[in-house]
Amino acid sequence: MNIKLGVHVSISGSLSKSVDKALDMGCSAFQIFTRSPRQWKTKDIPIGESDLFIKKLKETPINLNSVIVHMPYLPNLSAPKSEMYQKSLEVFEEEITRCKILQIPYLVIHLGSHLGHGSKNGVSQLIHACNTAMDNNSELNSPKNTVKILLENSAGQKNSIGGSFDEIAEIFDILNSSNFGLCLDTCHAFAAGYDLSTENGIIKLLDVIADKIGLDKIKVIHLNDSKGDLGSKLDRHYHIGIGKIGEEGFKFLLNNRKLGHIPFIMETPVDDVRTDQDNIEYVKNLLKRKFD
Repeated sequence: MNIKLGVHVSISGSLSKSVDKALDMGCSAFQIFTRSPRQWKTKDIPIGESDLFIKKLKETPINLNSVIVHMPYLPNLSAPKSEMYQKSLEVFEEEITRCKILQIPYLVIHLGSHLGHGSKNGVSQLIHACNTAMDNNSELNSPKNTVKILLENSAGQKNSIGGSFDEIAEIFDILNSSNFGLCLDTCHAFAAGYDLSTENGIIKLLDVIADKIGLDKIKVIHLNDSKGDLGSKLDRHYHIGIGKIGEEGFKFLLNNRKLGHIPFIMETPVDDVRTDQDNIEYVKNLLKRKFD
C-alpha cells in the first residue's frame, strides 16, 4: 500500500525551499508554518514567492491535497473574550488567506484552552472563531471556502478543548459544515486515553470516530509516538515505534486500508536518537514488513 508520508518541514530560507526540502527527504506529503509560529505579527507573502512555491509544487509528484499548513502556536481560539482572543481570530483569518495565496487546501488548528472559564464557554468561543473566520473569507458569490479547517484533537491537558472525540463530535455537529475536517494526532489521542498500542485499541478508536464524526472527516493524521503513558495527558511527541505506543500499534495503523488515502505527517523530535529522515525510513520499513 502506497501511503502519503512526510514530516513538518522548515520554511527557513523561504517558503518555496520547503518543497525542495520535502523532496530531498523523500516525502510524498508535508506540513509547514507559513510564518514564525511564535510571533503574532508577520509580513505578507511576496507574490513572487507564492508563485515560485506553487510552480515548484506542481512540478513534483506530491499531490496538492497532501500539503498542510499548521496554525502558529500563540493563538487561543477557545479563550474568553479579550484582546488576546481578538488577536487570535485575526491570525486565524490571516492564515486562511495565506493558505489561499499558496493554494494549500488544509489548515490545521489547535482547539485551545478555555483558561478556567469552562468547556462550554471554550467550545462556544471556538465555534464563534471558526464561523467568523469562514464568513470573512468566503468567496464572492460562493458559499464554499477553498480552504478546509482541520480540528486537531488535544492530549486532554487541564482546561483544553478537544481531548475527547465526544467533545469534537459536538463541535462538528454545531459547525455542520463541509468546510471543516479532522486532524487525528496519535500522540494526543494516546495521552488522552485512547490506546493505540494494540490492534484492538486502534479498531475501537476508529469505530468511535466513524460513529460520532465519520472517518471521511479525517483529512490528515499527525503520526507521532508518545513519550508519556496512556492517559497521562502529556503532550510529548516521540520517535515512531520507540515511545509508549510502540511498533505494533503503528504497524496496524499504517496498514489499515481505511486510512490509506490520508496523508501521514510526522512531528517527531530531531535529536541524537533520530532525524526526520530516519523516521521516514523507519515508517517505510514498517509498511514493507506489515504484520510479518
